[in-house]
Amino acid sequence: MFLPDPVTALLLVLLCLILVKLFYGSEQKHPNFPPGPKPLPFIGNLHMLNLKKPYKTFKALAKKYGSVFSVQLGARKVVVLCGYETVKDALVNHAEEFADRASVPIFHDITKGYGLVFSNGDNWKVMRRFALATLRDYGMGKKTIENKINEECEYLIKKFKSYQGKPFENTVLLNVAVANIIVSIILGHRFNYEDPVFLRLMGLVNENVKLFSSPMVALYNTFYSVIRWLPGDHRTVNKNTKEMHEFVEETFPKYKAELDANDQRNLIDTFLTRQQEEKPDSARYFHNKNLRSLITNLFAAGMETTSSTLRWGILLMMKYPEIQKNVQNEIEKVIGSAVPQTEHRRQMPYTDAVIHEIQRFGNILPMNLPHATTQDVTFRGYFIPKGTYVIPFLESVLRDEGYFKKPEEFYPQHFLDSNGCFLKNEAFMPFSAGKRSCAGENLAKTELFLFFTTLLQKFTFQAPPGAKLDLTPVPGFTTPPVPYYMCAVPRI
Repeated sequence: MFLPDPVTALLLVLLCLILVKLFYGSEQKHPNFPPGPKPLPFIGNLHMLNLKKPYKTFKALAKKYGSVFSVQLGARKVVVLCGYETVKDALVNHAEEFADRASVPIFHDITKGYGLVFSNGDNWKVMRRFALATLRDYGMGKKTIENKINEECEYLIKKFKSYQGKPFENTVLLNVAVANIIVSIILGHRFNYEDPVFLRLMGLVNENVKLFSSPMVALYNTFYSVIRWLPGDHRTVNKNTKEMHEFVEETFPKYKAELDANDQRNLIDTFLTRQQEEKPDSARYFHNKNLRSLITNLFAAGMETTSSTLRWGILLMMKYPEIQKNVQNEIEKVIGSAVPQTEHRRQMPYTDAVIHEIQRFGNILPMNLPHATTQDVTFRGYFIPKGTYVIPFLESVLRDEGYFKKPEEFYPQHFLDSNGCFLKNEAFMPFSAGKRSCAGENLAKTELFLFFTTLLQKFTFQAPPGAKLDLTPVPGFTTPPVPYYMCAVPRI
C-alpha cells in the first residue's frame, strides 16, 4: 500500500481544503436565506437538475419549498422566484433591487458587458434609453413599421404560395420574415430569402440559442475557472459570435462614409451621429463595442422569439382547426380582403385572445434571463444579499393555476369574458416586467398581430396527410416547437 510522505500528505490536505473552500464554502452564509435542497460538495445541486429542461426541476422544487427558494450551482447560490404574485412583487414593486443582470460566464464572454441585454449599471441605462428612443423613431408603434411588416408579409405570402399547397417546413422562412423587420430598422434595408450571408447569420443565432442550454455550457457557467480551457460547446458559441461581430463591424466604414447627421436613415446612422457628438457620454458609451453588441442583441432577440411564437401559432391552428376557422371568420367579418392594420385588433377580441394564448402556451423563454440583486434586500421575509443570481421563473407565471383555468392546455378562453370580449389577464407576462422587460415588446406585438392575421387571411393551414402534430417543445434556452411540415392552402 502506497503511503505519501508527510509533506505530500500535507499538500494534498491543503489542496482539498482549498478546493472545498473554492467550490463549496466561498460564499458567506446568511441567516434567513431562501430555503432549498441541501447541496453536495463541489457540485451543489447540479446532480438533481434536469440540465436540458431545468424548468421542470424548478417546478418540482417550488411545490416543496414555496414561491421563493434557492438552489446551489457549484459554489453559486441562485434564488428562484415562482408564481405571478411573487415575480411581479420582485420585478415591479422591488424593481430597483432586482434590476441587475447576472454575470453568466457564457454571456459575458460574448458581450464583455457591452450592448443592452447583458450589460449593467450606467452602460445598460444609456443603451436601453438609446434603443427605446431609436426603435420609436424608426417606427415602433407607428404606421411606418406597419407598412414594413405588411410589405414583408407580401414576400412571405409569395413564398408560401410557391409550394402550391404541398408540405414544407417553415422555420427558415419565418426567421427571415421576422428578422427583416428588425434589420430594416438597424441597417435600413431588407435581405432576400435566399441571401447566403443572411441565412448564415440566422444559422449562427439559432445554433447559439440551442447551445446556451447544452449540458456542457451549463457546466461551463458553473465551473468556469476550471473548464474554460477545455473544448466544448462554449467554444462554438464564442466562435459563432466572433463571426457575427466581424460581419457587423465590416459594415461600419460604409455607414460612416455615407453618414449625414441631418438625414439619419437607420439605427446605425443614429448611433454614429451620437458617437461624433462632442459630449461627455459620446466616447464613454457610443463606441463600436457597444454598437456591435447592441446590433447582435437586437438581431437575435428580434428574430428568435417572435418567429418561434409564429411557428407555435401555425402549429396550434393545424392542431385545432375549429379555432383556426373562428379566427378566419373574425378576419372576414372585420377585415375582409383589405390589408390588416393594428387598428383592427380592437375589433377582433377572439383573434387577440388566440394570439395571447399562443404566447402563453408557447412559453418561449420559460426561465427568463437571470437577474441579480443590486443591493441587500429583504424580500417576502427572506434575506437576499447583493449580487445574488435571481431567476424570475416565467413558466410559473404563464402557467399559474391561480390565474389560468387550464394552464397546461391551449385555451383561448383564458383571455375572453362570458360575452366574448377580450379579457386582460395580469399574469400574462411573456415579455417579463419591470426595468428589464423586453425593449422590443411593442414591436413584437405588432409583428405577431399583422403576420398572424395576414397568414390566416390568405391561407388555411393543414397537417400533411398522416402527420402527427407534436406539441412538445424543443428543450433549450428558448422553447420553440419541434420542426414540422405544414400545408398552406390558399384561401383568397
